[in-house]
Amino acid sequence: MKRLKRQRRLTVITDVLIVLVLAVVFSVIFIPEKITPIYGGEKNNPIYNGNKDYKNVSLMFNVYENTEVVNGILDVLKVHGAKATFFVGGCWADDNSDTLKRILSEGHELGNHGYFHKDHKQLPYEKNREEIYLTDLIVKALCGAKMTLFAPPSGSFSFDTLNSAYELGYKVIMWSKDTIDWRDSDENKIFTRATQNLSNGDLVLMHPKEHTLKTLPKILEFYKDAGFSVVTVSENVKDI
Repeated sequence: MKRLKRQRRLTVITDVLIVLVLAVVFSVIFIPEKITPIYGGEKNNPIYNGNKDYKNVSLMFNVYENTEVVNGILDVLKVHGAKATFFVGGCWADDNSDTLKRILSEGHELGNHGYFHKDHKQLPYEKNREEIYLTDLIVKALCGAKMTLFAPPSGSFSFDTLNSAYELGYKVIMWSKDTIDWRDSDENKIFTRATQNLSNGDLVLMHPKEHTLKTLPKILEFYKDAGFSVVTVSENVKDI
């Protein structure tokens, strides 16, 4: 049994290395040195809110750590019949294929959060594209998912970010509510930030933190009592 587990682990590592090598080759050969700016068109503007015509709300989990907490969040979402979008970092995803598969199998959505959590506003076009594309390839190789949503780390982006995301078939997703749970561990603050002045189409930013997990059932109960459906980001932003 231990030998089989080691063999599986080696197979996954080999697959990821192959993907990375191919991605580097692709970036050298196919990424243009310069492109014409396309920012400003409706198709590649960042999205800050879902469709206001429907009483939906979306939870967005940006994931670079705490796999056990991610699985705890999945447990809570399952109990409450809620769906969420997990924006995963490539360097986390390549070690957590089982969790990626679980996210998909339980009806949730995977989004792209770049590979190394870099400040995309400071990156040139080529590096913006590389961060997004490497994560795209790795997630696809590990669980077969084709992601279409990109959340820039820390919400930092530039024209080059928007252009490279658009060229790779991604919508850039921001948020309308930020729980700031990466900084504050006060469960009451997190609850208030996730629920105060709730409106149609809200996109609520969260992270896999223990305190977020603890207050998540209360947040979901609030949404239900207020008559909101908790849906994936793709479901929330369609038709806008």
